[in-house]
Amino acid sequence: MTEDLGGRYTVTLDLDGVTGKAALMDRVSRALALPDWFGRNWDALADSLADHTVWPEGAAERGLLIVVRGWRPYAEARPDEWRTAEDVFAEAVDHTPSLTVLLALGGSS
Repeated sequence: MTEDLGGRYTVTLDLDGVTGKAALMDRVSRALALPDWFGRNWDALADSLADHTVWPEGAAERGLLIVVRGWRPYAEARPDEWRTAEDVFAEAVDHTPSLTVLLALGGSS
């Protein structure tokens, strides 16, 4: 799902029902329409978030905002994995000024 928030290309990453890394990677891949060669591991995720050439069309020009919803059950089920995911998101944002990742505190709907 995309919408226009502050002129940025916005993608909602809905993690409802995700309880493991493989499902997280599948959701990210679908939400961002990543290429088939996306490796579905932490390094590949970091690389894809920092590489505007693999972002959805129009995102590089406007900036990319990823709104993560429904993440709390995953964070509770796999706290170590979730900390790694948060670290990957934070590092990508730190090194990519046109990227913002927001963790929504409400439900997934």
